[in-house]
Amino acid sequence: MAEFSLDLNEEQRDLRDWVHGFASDVVRPAAAEWDAREETPWPIIQEAAKVGLYGFEFLATCWADPTGLSLPIASEELFWGDAGIGLSIFGTSLAVAAIYGAGTPDQLVEWVPQCFGDLEQPAVAAFCTTEPEAGSDVAAMRTRAVYDEATDEWVLNGQKAYATNGGIAGVHVVTASVEPELGSRGQAAFVVPPGTPGLTATRKLRKLGLRASHTADVFLDDVRVPGRCLLGEREALLERLDRARSGRRASGQAAMRTFELSRPTVGAQALGVARAAYEYALDYARERVQFGRPIIENQAVAFALADMRMEIDAARLLVWRASWMGRNNRPFTAGEGSMSKLKAGEVAVSVTEKAVQLLGGAGFLRDHPVERWYRDAKIYTIFEGTSEIQRLVISRAISGMQIR
Repeated sequence: MAEFSLDLNEEQRDLRDWVHGFASDVVRPAAAEWDAREETPWPIIQEAAKVGLYGFEFLATCWADPTGLSLPIASEELFWGDAGIGLSIFGTSLAVAAIYGAGTPDQLVEWVPQCFGDLEQPAVAAFCTTEPEAGSDVAAMRTRAVYDEATDEWVLNGQKAYATNGGIAGVHVVTASVEPELGSRGQAAFVVPPGTPGLTATRKLRKLGLRASHTADVFLDDVRVPGRCLLGEREALLERLDRARSGRRASGQAAMRTFELSRPTVGAQALGVARAAYEYALDYARERVQFGRPIIENQAVAFALADMRMEIDAARLLVWRASWMGRNNRPFTAGEGSMSKLKAGEVAVSVTEKAVQLLGGAGFLRDHPVERWYRDAKIYTIFEGTSEIQRLVISRAISGMQIR
Protein backbone atom coordinates (compact mmCIF):
# COMPACT_ATOMS: atom_id res chain seq x y z
CA MET A 1 0.00 0.00 0.00
CA ALA A 2 1.42 3.38 -1.01
CA GLU A 3 2.42 5.70 1.81
CA PHE A 4 0.11 8.70 2.20
CA SER A 5 1.84 12.05 1.72
CA LEU A 6 0.92 15.68 1.20
CA ASP A 7 4.38 16.50 -0.11
CA LEU A 8 4.60 17.83 -3.64
CA ASN A 9 6.70 15.75 -6.00
CA GLU A 10 9.81 17.12 -7.69
CA GLU A 11 7.98 18.13 -10.89
CA GLN A 12 5.32 20.00 -8.93
CA ARG A 13 7.92 21.82 -6.84
CA ASP A 14 9.82 22.79 -9.97
CA LEU A 15 6.60 24.05 -11.56
CA ARG A 16 5.72 26.06 -8.45
CA ASP A 17 9.15 27.69 -8.29
CA TRP A 18 9.24 28.42 -12.03
CA VAL A 19 5.84 30.10 -12.12
CA HIS A 20 6.58 31.95 -8.89
CA GLY A 21 9.79 33.29 -10.44
CA PHE A 22 7.87 34.60 -13.47
CA ALA A 23 5.24 36.13 -11.19
CA SER A 24 7.89 37.76 -8.99
CA ASP A 25 10.21 39.00 -11.74
CA VAL A 26 7.80 39.89 -14.55
CA VAL A 27 4.21 40.13 -13.32
CA ARG A 28 4.37 41.83 -9.94
CA PRO A 29 6.67 44.71 -10.98
CA ALA A 30 4.24 45.58 -13.79
CA ALA A 31 1.00 45.05 -11.86
CA ALA A 32 0.33 48.60 -10.67
CA GLU A 33 1.02 50.06 -14.13
CA TRP A 34 -1.40 47.79 -16.00
CA ASP A 35 -4.02 48.14 -13.27
CA ALA A 36 -3.87 51.91 -13.69
CA ARG A 37 -3.86 51.72 -17.50
CA GLU A 38 -6.78 49.27 -17.53
CA GLU A 39 -5.42 47.73 -20.72
CA THR A 40 -4.64 44.19 -21.80
CA PRO A 41 -0.94 43.55 -21.04
CA TRP A 42 -0.01 42.11 -24.44
CA PRO A 43 3.77 42.38 -23.85
CA ILE A 44 3.48 40.23 -20.72
CA ILE A 45 1.23 37.70 -22.47
CA GLN A 46 3.87 37.48 -25.19
CA GLU A 47 6.63 37.03 -22.61
CA ALA A 48 4.59 34.27 -20.96
CA ALA A 49 4.26 32.58 -24.36
CA LYS A 50 7.98 32.83 -25.01
CA VAL A 51 8.91 31.14 -21.74
CA GLY A 52 6.26 28.43 -22.22
CA LEU A 53 3.73 29.60 -19.65
CA TYR A 54 1.06 30.56 -22.20
CA GLY A 55 -0.03 27.90 -24.65
CA PHE A 56 -1.82 24.58 -24.94
CA GLU A 57 1.38 22.65 -24.29
CA PHE A 58 1.56 24.18 -20.83
CA LEU A 59 -2.07 23.38 -20.06
CA ALA A 60 -1.72 19.87 -21.45
CA THR A 61 1.31 19.25 -19.23
CA CYS A 62 -0.63 20.46 -16.19
CA TRP A 63 -3.70 18.36 -17.08
CA ALA A 64 -1.48 15.31 -17.52
CA ASP A 65 -0.56 15.40 -13.83
CA PRO A 66 -2.48 12.43 -12.36
CA THR A 67 -2.83 14.22 -9.02
CA GLY A 68 -4.64 17.16 -10.62
CA LEU A 69 -2.52 19.61 -8.61
CA SER A 70 -0.29 21.17 -11.26
CA LEU A 71 -2.85 23.65 -12.61
CA PRO A 72 -3.98 24.95 -9.19
CA ILE A 73 -0.35 25.21 -8.10
CA ALA A 74 0.54 27.26 -11.18
CA SER A 75 -2.61 29.38 -10.83
CA GLU A 76 -1.93 30.25 -7.21
CA GLU A 77 1.62 31.35 -7.98
CA LEU A 78 0.72 33.42 -11.04
CA PHE A 79 -2.17 35.17 -9.31
CA TRP A 80 0.09 35.82 -6.32
CA GLY A 81 1.89 38.08 -8.80
CA ASP A 82 -1.28 39.87 -9.92
CA ALA A 83 -4.83 38.75 -10.58
CA GLY A 84 -5.54 41.13 -13.49
CA ILE A 85 -2.44 40.10 -15.41
CA GLY A 86 -2.94 36.49 -14.31
CA LEU A 87 -6.42 36.41 -15.81
CA SER A 88 -5.12 38.01 -19.01
CA ILE A 89 -2.76 35.03 -19.28
CA PHE A 90 -5.02 32.26 -18.00
CA GLY A 91 -8.40 33.62 -19.15
CA THR A 92 -8.06 31.75 -22.44
CA SER A 93 -8.05 28.46 -20.54
CA LEU A 94 -11.80 28.77 -19.85
CA ALA A 95 -12.58 28.66 -23.57
CA VAL A 96 -10.08 25.81 -23.94
CA ALA A 97 -11.81 23.96 -21.10
CA ALA A 98 -15.12 24.35 -22.93
CA ILE A 99 -13.64 22.90 -26.12
CA TYR A 100 -11.94 20.14 -24.15
CA GLY A 101 -15.09 19.32 -22.17
CA ALA A 102 -17.57 19.22 -25.06
CA GLY A 103 -15.56 18.97 -28.26
CA THR A 104 -14.34 16.07 -30.34
CA PRO A 105 -10.63 15.24 -30.80
CA ASP A 106 -10.73 16.84 -34.26
CA GLN A 107 -12.19 20.02 -32.79
CA LEU A 108 -9.45 20.14 -30.18
CA VAL A 109 -6.82 19.92 -32.92
CA GLU A 110 -8.53 22.57 -35.06
CA TRP A 111 -9.50 25.22 -32.51
CA VAL A 112 -7.23 25.06 -29.48
CA PRO A 113 -4.05 26.27 -31.27
CA GLN A 114 -6.04 29.23 -32.62
CA CYS A 115 -7.00 30.16 -29.05
CA PHE A 116 -3.36 30.98 -28.28
CA GLY A 117 -1.93 32.27 -31.56
CA ASP A 118 1.85 32.04 -31.86
CA LEU A 119 4.96 33.52 -30.26
CA GLU A 120 5.12 36.47 -32.63
CA GLN A 121 1.44 37.31 -32.38
CA PRO A 122 -0.23 35.71 -29.36
CA ALA A 123 -4.01 35.55 -29.32
CA VAL A 124 -6.60 35.11 -26.58
CA ALA A 125 -9.92 33.27 -26.50
CA ALA A 126 -13.25 34.02 -24.82
CA PHE A 127 -15.91 31.84 -23.23
CA CYS A 128 -19.27 33.63 -23.56
CA THR A 129 -22.15 32.33 -21.48
CA THR A 130 -23.44 34.98 -19.02
CA GLU A 131 -26.29 37.18 -20.28
CA PRO A 132 -28.00 40.30 -18.91
CA GLU A 133 -30.98 38.18 -17.79
CA ALA A 134 -29.13 34.88 -17.37
CA GLY A 135 -26.25 35.04 -14.95
CA SER A 136 -26.66 32.54 -12.15
CA ASP A 137 -29.92 31.44 -13.81
CA VAL A 138 -28.27 29.69 -16.74
CA ALA A 139 -31.57 28.12 -17.79
CA ALA A 140 -32.91 31.60 -18.68
CA MET A 141 -30.43 31.95 -21.57
CA ARG A 142 -31.92 33.81 -24.54
CA THR A 143 -29.15 33.48 -27.11
CA ARG A 144 -30.50 31.21 -29.84
CA ALA A 145 -28.81 28.81 -32.22
CA VAL A 146 -30.82 27.68 -35.24
CA TYR A 147 -29.55 25.07 -37.68
CA ASP A 148 -29.72 25.89 -41.40
CA GLU A 149 -29.78 22.52 -43.14
CA ALA A 150 -29.46 24.04 -46.60
CA THR A 151 -25.99 25.42 -45.85
CA ASP A 152 -24.98 23.19 -42.89
CA GLU A 153 -24.57 26.28 -40.72
CA TRP A 154 -25.69 27.36 -37.27
CA VAL A 155 -27.10 30.88 -36.98
CA LEU A 156 -26.49 32.57 -33.61
CA ASN A 157 -28.38 35.58 -32.25
CA GLY A 158 -28.21 37.12 -28.80
CA GLN A 159 -26.13 39.03 -26.29
CA LYS A 160 -23.49 37.88 -23.83
CA ALA A 161 -22.38 39.90 -20.80
CA TYR A 162 -19.12 40.21 -18.86
CA ALA A 163 -17.13 38.04 -21.26
CA THR A 164 -13.44 37.80 -20.40
CA ASN A 165 -11.55 38.68 -23.61
CA GLY A 166 -14.86 39.35 -25.35
CA GLY A 167 -14.33 41.17 -28.63
CA ILE A 168 -10.52 41.05 -28.56
CA ALA A 169 -10.44 37.25 -28.75
CA GLY A 170 -9.70 35.32 -31.89
CA VAL A 171 -11.83 32.32 -30.95
CA HIS A 172 -15.09 32.89 -29.07
CA VAL A 173 -16.85 29.90 -27.52
CA VAL A 174 -20.55 30.75 -27.18
CA THR A 175 -23.28 28.85 -25.36
CA ALA A 176 -26.72 29.11 -26.91
CA SER A 177 -30.17 27.62 -26.60
CA VAL A 178 -31.11 25.16 -29.34
CA GLU A 179 -34.50 24.29 -27.82
CA PRO A 180 -35.51 26.99 -25.29
CA GLU A 181 -38.46 24.97 -23.96
CA LEU A 182 -35.97 22.44 -22.54
CA GLY A 183 -34.21 25.08 -20.42
CA SER A 184 -30.59 24.30 -19.65
CA ARG A 185 -30.96 20.83 -21.17
CA GLY A 186 -31.62 22.39 -24.56
CA GLN A 187 -28.33 24.29 -24.76
CA ALA A 188 -25.10 23.67 -26.65
CA ALA A 189 -21.73 25.35 -27.17
CA PHE A 190 -20.36 26.70 -30.43
CA VAL A 191 -17.02 27.96 -31.67
CA VAL A 192 -17.14 31.30 -33.45
CA PRO A 193 -13.97 31.41 -35.58
CA PRO A 194 -11.77 34.52 -35.86
CA GLY A 195 -13.20 37.23 -38.10
CA THR A 196 -16.72 35.82 -38.30
CA PRO A 197 -19.16 38.57 -39.43
CA GLY A 198 -21.91 39.59 -37.03
CA LEU A 199 -19.97 39.28 -33.77
CA THR A 200 -19.29 42.65 -32.15
CA ALA A 201 -18.47 43.83 -28.65
CA THR A 202 -18.64 46.87 -26.41
CA ARG A 203 -15.57 48.74 -25.34
CA LYS A 204 -13.68 47.28 -22.38
CA LEU A 205 -15.85 47.51 -19.28
CA ARG A 206 -14.40 49.49 -16.37
CA LYS A 207 -14.25 47.31 -13.26
CA LEU A 208 -13.57 47.48 -9.55
CA GLY A 209 -10.70 45.01 -9.86
CA LEU A 210 -8.91 42.77 -12.36
CA ARG A 211 -8.47 45.93 -14.40
CA ALA A 212 -5.73 44.56 -16.65
CA SER A 213 -8.06 41.77 -17.78
CA HIS A 214 -10.36 42.64 -20.69
CA THR A 215 -14.09 42.27 -20.04
CA ALA A 216 -16.82 43.24 -22.51
CA ASP A 217 -20.37 42.50 -23.63
CA VAL A 218 -20.61 40.53 -26.88
CA PHE A 219 -23.41 40.82 -29.45
CA LEU A 220 -24.31 38.14 -32.01
CA ASP A 221 -26.34 39.34 -34.99
CA ASP A 222 -27.05 36.53 -37.47
CA VAL A 223 -23.64 35.04 -36.82
CA ARG A 224 -23.30 32.08 -39.17
CA VAL A 225 -20.80 29.35 -38.30
CA PRO A 226 -20.16 26.04 -40.10
CA GLY A 227 -21.84 22.93 -38.74
CA ARG A 228 -18.49 21.63 -37.48
CA CYS A 229 -18.41 24.56 -35.03
CA LEU A 230 -20.98 22.86 -32.79
CA LEU A 231 -18.89 21.41 -29.99
CA GLY A 232 -19.49 17.68 -30.04
CA GLU A 233 -21.21 15.86 -32.87
CA ARG A 234 -24.67 16.93 -34.06
CA GLU A 235 -25.92 13.37 -33.71
CA ALA A 236 -24.95 13.42 -30.03
CA LEU A 237 -26.78 16.73 -29.54
CA LEU A 238 -29.93 15.40 -31.22
CA GLU A 239 -29.83 12.30 -29.03
CA ARG A 240 -29.39 14.43 -25.90
CA LEU A 241 -32.31 16.67 -26.90
CA ASP A 242 -34.48 13.62 -27.58
CA ARG A 243 -33.70 12.24 -24.13
CA ALA A 244 -34.62 15.58 -22.57
CA ARG A 245 -37.90 15.79 -24.48
CA SER A 246 -38.92 12.33 -23.32
CA GLY A 247 -38.17 13.19 -19.71
CA ARG A 248 -35.18 10.89 -19.49
CA ARG A 249 -32.07 12.06 -17.69
CA ALA A 250 -29.75 14.08 -19.94
CA SER A 251 -26.16 15.04 -19.37
CA GLY A 252 -25.41 18.45 -17.89
CA GLN A 253 -25.53 21.48 -20.15
CA ALA A 254 -22.52 23.11 -21.75
CA ALA A 255 -21.83 26.05 -19.42
CA MET A 256 -22.07 24.02 -16.23
CA ARG A 257 -19.72 21.33 -17.54
CA THR A 258 -17.11 24.03 -18.15
CA PHE A 259 -17.61 25.56 -14.70
CA GLU A 260 -17.27 22.15 -13.06
CA LEU A 261 -13.87 21.77 -14.73
CA SER A 262 -12.73 25.24 -13.73
CA ARG A 263 -14.03 25.95 -10.21
CA PRO A 264 -11.11 24.47 -8.24
CA THR A 265 -8.67 26.36 -10.46
CA VAL A 266 -10.59 29.59 -9.88
CA GLY A 267 -10.34 28.85 -6.16
CA ALA A 268 -6.57 28.55 -6.59
CA GLN A 269 -6.50 31.99 -8.23
CA ALA A 270 -8.27 33.44 -5.19
CA LEU A 271 -5.72 31.72 -2.96
CA GLY A 272 -2.92 33.51 -4.79
CA VAL A 273 -4.51 36.89 -4.11
CA ALA A 274 -5.13 36.02 -0.45
CA ARG A 275 -1.59 34.73 0.07
CA ALA A 276 -0.08 37.85 -1.47
CA ALA A 277 -2.04 40.05 0.93
CA TYR A 278 -1.24 37.87 3.95
CA GLU A 279 2.50 37.82 3.24
CA TYR A 280 2.59 41.58 2.72
CA ALA A 281 0.67 42.23 5.93
CA LEU A 282 2.93 39.84 7.85
CA ASP A 283 6.07 41.64 6.67
CA TYR A 284 4.51 45.01 7.44
CA ALA A 285 3.51 43.92 10.94
CA ARG A 286 7.07 42.79 11.65
CA GLU A 287 8.52 46.12 10.55
CA ARG A 288 5.89 48.65 11.67
CA VAL A 289 6.73 50.01 15.12
CA GLN A 290 4.09 51.55 17.37
CA PHE A 291 4.43 52.30 21.08
CA GLY A 292 8.04 51.18 20.96
CA ARG A 293 7.61 47.68 19.47
CA PRO A 294 6.60 45.95 16.22
CA ILE A 295 2.83 45.75 15.95
CA ILE A 296 3.00 41.96 15.45
CA GLU A 297 3.83 41.70 19.16
CA ASN A 298 0.27 42.78 19.91
CA GLN A 299 -2.12 39.85 20.23
CA ALA A 300 -4.83 41.53 18.17
CA VAL A 301 -2.49 41.78 15.20
CA ALA A 302 -0.80 38.42 15.70
CA PHE A 303 -4.13 36.60 16.09
CA ALA A 304 -5.49 38.25 12.94
CA LEU A 305 -2.45 37.04 11.00
CA ALA A 306 -2.83 33.57 12.51
CA ASP A 307 -6.44 33.43 11.32
CA MET A 308 -5.44 34.62 7.86
CA ARG A 309 -2.83 31.88 7.50
CA MET A 310 -5.16 29.21 8.87
CA GLU A 311 -7.97 30.10 6.48
CA ILE A 312 -5.65 30.18 3.47
CA ASP A 313 -4.26 26.74 4.30
CA ALA A 314 -7.74 25.33 4.89
CA ALA A 315 -8.99 26.69 1.57
CA ARG A 316 -5.97 25.25 -0.24
CA LEU A 317 -6.77 21.77 1.06
CA LEU A 318 -10.31 22.05 -0.31
CA VAL A 319 -8.96 23.25 -3.66
CA TRP A 320 -6.44 20.44 -3.87
CA ARG A 321 -9.02 17.82 -2.88
CA ALA A 322 -11.47 18.99 -5.56
CA SER A 323 -8.68 19.19 -8.13
CA TRP A 324 -7.63 15.63 -7.38
CA MET A 325 -11.22 14.41 -7.50
CA GLY A 326 -11.89 16.12 -10.83
CA ARG A 327 -8.72 14.75 -12.42
CA ASN A 328 -9.49 11.22 -11.23
CA ASN A 329 -13.17 11.28 -12.23
CA ARG A 330 -14.43 11.13 -8.66
CA PRO A 331 -17.98 12.51 -8.48
CA PHE A 332 -18.58 15.66 -6.47
CA THR A 333 -21.24 13.98 -4.33
CA ALA A 334 -21.16 16.76 -1.72
CA GLY A 335 -20.47 19.65 -4.10
CA GLU A 336 -16.72 19.51 -3.45
CA GLY A 337 -15.89 21.63 -6.49
CA SER A 338 -18.24 24.35 -5.33
CA MET A 339 -16.91 24.04 -1.77
CA SER A 340 -13.40 24.79 -2.98
CA LYS A 341 -14.35 27.86 -4.97
CA LEU A 342 -16.73 29.14 -2.28
CA LYS A 343 -14.21 28.83 0.54
CA ALA A 344 -11.27 30.22 -1.40
CA GLY A 345 -13.26 33.18 -2.73
CA GLU A 346 -14.59 34.18 0.67
CA VAL A 347 -11.15 33.70 2.24
CA ALA A 348 -9.66 36.02 -0.39
CA VAL A 349 -12.15 38.76 0.47
CA SER A 350 -11.66 38.31 4.22
CA VAL A 351 -7.86 38.12 4.12
CA THR A 352 -7.40 41.12 1.83
CA GLU A 353 -9.79 43.17 3.98
CA LYS A 354 -7.80 42.25 7.09
CA ALA A 355 -4.57 43.19 5.31
CA VAL A 356 -5.92 46.66 4.54
CA GLN A 357 -7.04 47.00 8.16
CA LEU A 358 -3.66 45.91 9.56
CA LEU A 359 -1.89 48.53 7.47
CA GLY A 360 -4.27 51.19 8.74
CA GLY A 361 -4.25 54.40 6.74
CA ALA A 362 -1.36 53.11 4.64
CA GLY A 363 -3.52 50.24 3.46
CA PHE A 364 -5.96 52.70 1.92
CA LEU A 365 -3.27 54.23 -0.28
CA ARG A 366 -2.14 53.06 -3.69
CA ASP A 367 1.42 53.23 -2.37
CA HIS A 368 0.77 49.73 -1.02
CA PRO A 369 -0.63 46.89 -3.16
CA VAL A 370 -3.10 45.63 -0.56
CA GLU A 371 -5.77 48.03 -1.80
CA ARG A 372 -5.46 46.50 -5.29
CA TRP A 373 -5.62 42.97 -3.91
CA TYR A 374 -8.70 43.99 -1.88
CA ARG A 375 -10.39 45.21 -5.08
CA ASP A 376 -9.33 42.13 -7.04
CA ALA A 377 -10.53 39.66 -4.41
CA LYS A 378 -14.21 40.60 -4.55
CA ILE A 379 -14.84 39.07 -7.96
CA TYR A 380 -14.11 35.60 -6.56
CA THR A 381 -17.41 35.63 -4.67
CA ILE A 382 -19.22 36.62 -7.88
CA PHE A 383 -17.97 35.18 -11.17
CA GLU A 384 -18.26 31.54 -12.25
CA GLY A 385 -21.06 31.18 -9.74
CA THR A 386 -21.75 33.53 -6.84
CA SER A 387 -21.21 32.39 -3.27
CA GLU A 388 -24.97 31.94 -3.02
CA ILE A 389 -25.01 29.66 -6.06
CA GLN A 390 -22.13 27.60 -4.65
CA ARG A 391 -24.10 27.12 -1.42
CA LEU A 392 -27.11 26.11 -3.49
CA VAL A 393 -25.05 23.48 -5.33
CA ILE A 394 -23.65 22.12 -2.06
CA SER A 395 -27.02 22.07 -0.29
CA ARG A 396 -28.65 20.22 -3.19
CA ALA A 397 -25.81 17.71 -3.25
CA ILE A 398 -25.90 16.91 0.46
CA SER A 399 -29.71 16.91 0.78
CA GLY A 400 -30.67 15.25 -2.48
CA MET A 401 -33.45 17.83 -2.69
CA GLN A 402 -34.19 20.61 -5.17
CA ILE A 403 -33.42 23.48 -2.82
CA ARG A 404 -34.54 26.84 -4.23
